[in-house]
Amino acid sequence: MIESSYSLYKLIVLYMLKKVNFPLTNAQISDFILGQEYTSYFHLQQVLTEMVESSLIQTEAIRNATYYRMTENGAQTLEFFEKEISPEIKRDITNYLVTHSYEMRNESSTLADYYRTSNQDFAVHCMVKEGKTTLIELTFTVPTEAAAQTLCENWKKKSQEAYEAIMKLLM
Repeated sequence: MIESSYSLYKLIVLYMLKKVNFPLTNAQISDFILGQEYTSYFHLQQVLTEMVESSLIQTEAIRNATYYRMTENGAQTLEFFEKEISPEIKRDITNYLVTHSYEMRNESSTLADYYRTSNQDFAVHCMVKEGKTTLIELTFTVPTEAAAQTLCENWKKKSQEAYEAIMKLLM
């Protein structure tokens, strides 16, 4: 029973990733699965780890978030076993994604991270993506980690305004 439950959780994660055209964060996947009370946080994290190890999904870590994408292996697995997901669970997933799609897409498409440079400054890498297309990508160098953190936080809030101002200035 436990193995079949774990398999179902894996299929749910794959189905969620299939239904969106952007990566989902650990928090977004957890919000749905824990909100539906399918399993505990620790079981879900174990499932996600196993999925990465078996190449069903791949991860990308940006600042404090882990983003998940389905691999080709994951897509093939889902294609073969999708019928094992009940229509009720599929409906719940669809309703969740429709209700939260705007904020999920925004969270996954506006990215900012920083790292220490060889000059001991901090480089802040900011990006806005739409699907697989990068709309804008900028790197700023700042002298302190506090400034780098502030830039990352503000990019999430003001990237649209920054993009519009740059486009207006250059066009």
